[in-house]
Amino acid sequence: MKKLYLQRYTDNQRINHWLVVVLFGLAGFSGLALFHPNLFFLTQFFGGPQWTRIVHPYFGIGVFVLFLFMFFMFVGANLWRKSDTQWVKDAPKLVLDNDESQMPPVGKYNAGQKLVFWSMTLCLLVLLGTGLLFWQAWFATDVPIPVQRVAVLLHSLAAFIMSLTAVVHIYAAIWVKGTLRAMTQGTVTSGWAKRHHSLWYREKVQQSIDRAPGGQ
Repeated sequence: MKKLYLQRYTDNQRINHWLVVVLFGLAGFSGLALFHPNLFFLTQFFGGPQWTRIVHPYFGIGVFVLFLFMFFMFVGANLWRKSDTQWVKDAPKLVLDNDESQMPPVGKYNAGQKLVFWSMTLCLLVLLGTGLLFWQAWFATDVPIPVQRVAVLLHSLAAFIMSLTAVVHIYAAIWVKGTLRAMTQGTVTSGWAKRHHSLWYREKVQQSIDRAPGGQ
């Protein structure tokens, strides 16, 4: 039987996503190079210590700007709903029993994906705000040293949480078979959509019916 595919992401959305991934990786590794002496060897991949200090903030700003586009593209589908709270309560059943039939029906994103989205958003806001406070080239000279130290601590904490969130996001994409296709080819099978995002599946089917000749 021929598989039917539904478009989940446009080309522009996928390009934006992968640009965020690349810049996030560059910002993350350049930040690690400056974070601890044992990781200082990573500076060689960015042209040496001085260049690492120079480019790291720009990588971070690049991530923020590109994620801003992503935020406005997807924020509507990530608004929290009452059913999301129930999904979180039932999540242990999904993890332990791997039985999605026990979960509430969801739209384009489930509660776990929404938590990833909002965690990333909050962390990026903290990273931008704190990073500006100790950016030596531009703002640090006007910021008291104690404030800079607190900013560095919060910056590191936000970076850790964001990295952990990214790991969970990647693991979930691999764990749920067929998910990676959405961000590599832009489409998912109708079976995948019906099983994992039934409300979104019904919406897409209804849109197809409405667009068809003679559709209501």
